[in-house]
Amino acid sequence: EVQLVESGGGLVQAGGSLRLSCVQSGATFDDLAIGWFRQAPGKEREHIYCISRTDGHSYYADSMKGRIAISNSLAKNTQYLQMNSLKPEDTAVYYCATGLFGNNCVIAAGTDSWGQGTQVTVSS
Repeated sequence: EVQLVESGGGLVQAGGSLRLSCVQSGATFDDLAIGWFRQAPGKEREHIYCISRTDGHSYYADSMKGRIAISNSLAKNTQYLQMNSLKPEDTAVYYCATGLFGNNCVIAAGTDSWGQGTQVTVSS
């Protein structure tokens, strides 16, 4: 069974940076099969980043383009989400997930596993 554990969230001032980690266990680490999402209070979950298995393109949330970077440590089975120039509207619970992503990071039913999430709060 795949398990994902996020960490690295916290409270940061606007303009600051955070690096979130997503550690995977229970399956072979495939950095192409990990995506990032977030959910703010009262809002629907939205994707931040994934790679589509349908067309091979990387999908980024328009709201975060140019402010995020993805990196991986294969030795640690970990993917990192570096977020810069954070804004108060970036406040949300951030999740990593693994599965078969289609365009716009739609996950094929039955293929998804999720972490517990990590809270990111950006103060103005």
